[in-house]
Amino acid sequence: MQTILVTGSAGFIGWATCNLLLQNAFVVIGIDNINDYYDPKIKELRLSGLKKYENFIFYKGDIEDIETLRRIFKSHNIDAIINLAARAGVRASVENPWGYLDTNVKGTINLLECSKEYNIKTFVLASTSSVYGYTEKIPFHVSDFTDKPLAPYPASKKAAELFCYSYHYLYGINTIIPRYFTVYGPFGRPDMSIFRFIKKIDNDEPITVYGDGKQKRDFTFIEDIAYATVLCLKLDGYKILNLGNDRPVELIYVINLIEEQLNKRAKIEWKDRHPADIYATWADLTEAKQYIGWSPKISIEEGIKKTVQWYKENRELLKDIKI
Repeated sequence: MQTILVTGSAGFIGWATCNLLLQNAFVVIGIDNINDYYDPKIKELRLSGLKKYENFIFYKGDIEDIETLRRIFKSHNIDAIINLAARAGVRASVENPWGYLDTNVKGTINLLECSKEYNIKTFVLASTSSVYGYTEKIPFHVSDFTDKPLAPYPASKKAAELFCYSYHYLYGINTIIPRYFTVYGPFGRPDMSIFRFIKKIDNDEPITVYGDGKQKRDFTFIEDIAYATVLCLKLDGYKILNLGNDRPVELIYVINLIEEQLNKRAKIEWKDRHPADIYATWADLTEAKQYIGWSPKISIEEGIKKTVQWYKENRELLKDIKI
């Protein structure tokens, strides 16, 4: 039975990945600092579900603190790391770049140092489609130029990718880097558009749309992402792969899908596009198909239906979540 350290285990993708690992009889060591970047109540709700598993061990801690990490590694025979702990959010990183440097770069280096010290064979680093920056060349290929990120968040993730390559080269750590494309679904982050839109439309509150609503995103359902992330544990060497839905859609189309599921009309407040926002994202899945045999299963239409249904079933639980 393998033991996997999952950082950011109370986060959206961390929770879903832990859940899948636990269901498949892995021992999961979770670590999360439960910070207040977004409402910690939803993190506690996610954790409460994970703690029902006997094969889940949780530490409240920070990957920025290497001594905390060393204590965890000394206490457990860890086989692999899935690093999902991160400061996320393109616009927020413009306001506070230092937090992104500390968590996304320093935190990753700390985990790589522990991988070296404790002979960890496999390291999975979550990255982002934002590293591709502004480009008219779509879909995004793994081999595309990624040296002009538009904000500190993707810059920090690109830096983490490069540190991972250095440790792979120097110490032979198998390093797999999935670049996620706009993940959404049940228990999603309340600071992200789909969660905000659902809650605000349901409560007859106005939603804010930056730009003309025609910007396209390759929205990817959380179950697909968790499954692909776990598959990454099987790989050797240093590999980067895109994890997206391979079907970008306009933001206004997603809003229309939410309206349809809630049977309500959105009140939209239009604002100028933020300069750090990419106009369109689209994942080329060549490497995902080649290395892990993965393609997404859930369409945006089915995914929004599932997400809104989950929201309806948990209205009372979510009513006090700040967005």
